[in-house]
Amino acid sequence: MSQPSQKKAFPLRLDPALYAAIERSAAGDLRSVNAQVECLLREALSRRGVRLAEPVRAKRGRPAKKAEGDEA
Repeated sequence: MSQPSQKKAFPLRLDPALYAAIERSAAGDLRSVNAQVECLLREALSRRGVRLAEPVRAKRGRPAKKAEGDEA
């Protein structure tokens, strides 16, 4: 079972040309459009002197194998 997302979801309306530019940028950085928007917002806030905590990175890959004798 997956844990609920800790991120805030909200609708965002963008000009189609702006979305296309973000989509191209995301593809070049091997990110989703959503991750690219978040990255761009963090960069813009940083340039304005707004400090944010580092984002919590999602765990990737397979779970570690349990040692023999371990019970779940």
